[in-house]
Amino acid sequence: AQLVESGGGSVQPGGSLRLSCTASGYRFNDYCMAWFRQTLVSQREGVARISRDGTTRYGDSMKGRVTISLDNDKNTLYLQMDNLNFGDSGKYYCAADLAGDCSSFNLGQFDYWGQGTQVTVSS
Repeated sequence: AQLVESGGGSVQPGGSLRLSCTASGYRFNDYCMAWFRQTLVSQREGVARISRDGTTRYGDSMKGRVTISLDNDKNTLYLQMDNLNFGDSGKYYCAADLAGDCSSFNLGQFDYWGQGTQVTVSS
């Protein structure tokens, strides 16, 4: 399975971006899907995840400023990001956990990763 992210780019502080993740070969709603990021000051960290039943969880770093969603018809995962700040600059990754219970952002439980999309917040 191949995950492909898009939607990254440059934005001013306070701005918004919507990231997308698509895949071929399987249906997103059969698995736990998540967004991670890696910034200059952090290791790869979980931003948001959505389980098979649609339950969402958010990491502390962007809680309240991001929304994860899944369009089953398009088989596309989204991450809406609002009120971005300089510290949000980094690479954002889509990931899939094929067999887990979607209970954490443990990197090791995610089986497939995309190549990432770059987000740059600058004035």
